[in-house]
Formats: sequence, C-alpha cells, structure tokens
Amino acid sequence: MGRVITFIYGLICYLAFFGTILYAIGFIENMVVWKGIDDGTIGSTGQSILINVLLLGAFALQHSIMARPAFKVWWTKIIPKQIERSTYVLLSSGLLCLMFWQWRPMTTALWSIDQPILKHGLHGISFLGWAMVFYSTFIINHFDLFGMRQVFLYLKGKEYTDLKYAERSLYKVVRHPLYLGFITAFWFAPTMTQGHLLFAAVTTAYILVAIQLEERDLIKGLGQDYVDYRKRIPMILPIPKGKG
Repeated sequence: MGRVITFIYGLICYLAFFGTILYAIGFIENMVVWKGIDDGTIGSTGQSILINVLLLGAFALQHSIMARPAFKVWWTKIIPKQIERSTYVLLSSGLLCLMFWQWRPMTTALWSIDQPILKHGLHGISFLGWAMVFYSTFIINHFDLFGMRQVFLYLKGKEYTDLKYAERSLYKVVRHPLYLGFITAFWFAPTMTQGHLLFAAVTTAYILVAIQLEERDLIKGLGQDYVDYRKRIPMILPIPKGKG
C-alpha cells in the first residue's frame, strides 16, 4: 500500500507540474488563461517591481537550493528518497502558481508589432522555444526529471539508478538547450511591456547563474568527461567553439 500511495503522490505532483507549465505558456504569451502577464490591477511602478522581483526570487531560491546535492542529502533524511524529486517539482509548481496569482502587470509597451506576418512570426519563434523546452526534457528523460521514474521504480520494487549523461540531439549543439528554449520563449514577444521585460530579464539572469551552479555539480559528478564536453560544445548559443 505504501508503494501505491507513493506512486499516486508522484503522479499528483507530475500532473500539478504539467498543468502549471501549460498555464505558464498561456501566462507568458497572454493567451487563453484567465490572467496573463499583462493582465490584472495596475499599481505603482515601484511596488510592482518589488513584488514581481520577490516572486521571481522566491522561485529561483527554491529551485536552486533544492537542486543542490548537499541539500538533497539532508532533505532525504526527512522525506523518503523516492519522493524527493516529486516534492521538488510540487513546490516549484506551487511557487509558480503563486507568481501567476500575485504578479503585478506593468503594461507600458516598449515595443508592439501589429504587422500580421511579423507578429505571427514572433509568436511562432516563441512557441518554438516552448517546443524546445519540452523536447529537451525528453532527450534527458522527461519522467526522471519530473519524478515519475523514481516513484514508478519504487512501485515495481526496483532500485533507482542514476541515468548516464548522453550527448545526443540538441545536446550536440548546445550544452543547455532547455534553457535556450526558455530564453527564446520569453524574449520573442510581439508586444514587450515593462512587466514582460522585467520577467524576461530576471529569468535570463537567473538562468545564467543556474547554469554555473549546475555545471559545477556536473563536473563533480562526471569529471573529465564533462570538462571535455564543455570545451567542445557552446553553453547556450549555437555558435561553434572558436568561431565567436
């Protein structure tokens, strides 16, 4: 029964993530969802910046701290190891939902493109970024990344084993295609308001910091293999090494 409950918990966490990421697409694109990034009651600029930065900062801190190996060692002394990733995903989803709810719009437009071809083209590139995000998760094992593989193996009574790092598909072009997908989705907007710019700028800055932390852990875990990989493959822009 404990294994079944664990699996159900992991499934709930996964579904919460999936609903949250779908809402995030609508939130950023200002489409379909009940509240987009430019919707809501407009307040003072200073207060809006403060609240929005705090919301983004809360997500960034949780996302980074709970991903560190040292924290996982401590955390899995409190919760079962098999639900560590699922719990991480659930808390991340919760903080994103809090941000969607409490986000303060800043609707002054820095640019707004109404020409249909350009407008749809930018939307298309943005959605291509989202597609890159999803595709990248499947390259590295989508269900392991979001906790389902862990709880499924526990349900079947099998020992969890770490996945080997594999250089394939988009990972032969850039080291972090998932992050490149996010940056593409955030910046290619036909209408760039102050609020959208704040979101894109802060998240991009966080991504650049997160990459350094993540690669430090990867070097510790994979050693010289990852060091050599870093020398050959660009970090986030698909510019061949030695050519810019």
